[in-house]
Amino acid sequence: MYIEACMLYVFLGLAIIGLVTSSIFAGMVLMASLRYLHERKVALDVLREQPGFTPPLTLLKPLYGAEPGLEAYLVTFFEQNYPAYEILFCAHAEDDAGLQIARRVAKRYPHVPVKFLSTGGQPDYVNAKVASMERMEAAATHSILVISDSDVCVTPEYLRAIALPFAASQVGAVCCPYRGVAVDGGLWARLEAVGMSVEMTAGVLAARAMEGMRFALGPTMAFRRDSICRIGGFHVAANLCADDFVLGNEVFKLGQTVVLSHHPIDHMVINSSFISSLRHQDRWMKSTRFSRPKGHFGTALTFSLPFGFAAWALSTALGHPGLGLWFFAWSVATRLALSIVVGRLVVCDPNWFDLLLLYPLHDLMGFGLWVASYLGSRILWRGQAFQLLPGGKMQAAE
Repeated sequence: MYIEACMLYVFLGLAIIGLVTSSIFAGMVLMASLRYLHERKVALDVLREQPGFTPPLTLLKPLYGAEPGLEAYLVTFFEQNYPAYEILFCAHAEDDAGLQIARRVAKRYPHVPVKFLSTGGQPDYVNAKVASMERMEAAATHSILVISDSDVCVTPEYLRAIALPFAASQVGAVCCPYRGVAVDGGLWARLEAVGMSVEMTAGVLAARAMEGMRFALGPTMAFRRDSICRIGGFHVAANLCADDFVLGNEVFKLGQTVVLSHHPIDHMVINSSFISSLRHQDRWMKSTRFSRPKGHFGTALTFSLPFGFAAWALSTALGHPGLGLWFFAWSVATRLALSIVVGRLVVCDPNWFDLLLLYPLHDLMGFGLWVASYLGSRILWRGQAFQLLPGGKMQAAE
């Protein structure tokens, strides 16, 4: 009996340590958020005072099939309040359904220069998106390249916000924070969306506070063309899963600045079923595990609800239910603070219900996904199975 009680106290101590580390993480994120919000105010003031900084841009849009809502999302890129830019679309095949939708949309906006390209499967990179980016870079007209995923929706001021940091010559890359939008609603899509808005952004802000921006974020990333050439072209990410991390990191290694823009964008969540959503989040978790193994391992100490639940259960078993309830309430309180500051203020997510009720649940789910990321190395990406290798490399799975 004595030994059992000692073991329970040991486990309770570990749970409390987890609560302490997750609280420290939350405090870091909240401080980083305040700094970011101040920088946003300054950036918006500069944008109002210097609206004329609008260098010509080339917008690169890799496509893959007729994804749900694609036409509406593409329209937002044609309706930019920006004087000179071109849009390049590229897919694996010339008859790709996504390219057909892009052609249909482009006909409505004849004033926007557009090019439609295909790779034909060559070069045969494991990461097909990299092949498309390489093909579009070769056909681009302008010296600043803005790369945007197909499941992104933007406002008319998007390109002005992206261009602004490039007024500083030391800036080599820009990326945007993003909020998740559950297109068709549903519990699983909304859980994934709130994870994008809060968990993903919190991790980015914490990393930025500790070591600066040493990576880019995939939904939107912009680069100086000469920076891409200096790192060896998009080819450096040809066999890697986390192309956004690698490209941003390589630009950082050049001694250039990677900027987290003040302008949040919408990342549309189209995975409405439990299985599709789980696969998507599993790919993200495993990609981070192989790309940034040390940082990913430490992520375990940033979750709060698992430690709060454990402390509650262990305290109750030891005859201290009131203390256990206090531990659990504290774990929930730190998640609510992140939801409000990061989800509502930083990325401007309007869904209060999801932020306040679903994010704590996602925190618990996220810990489970973190554990699962160590149980295998296979991922599913666009219907194809891949094997992840050390360094973030991947190969087609047998």
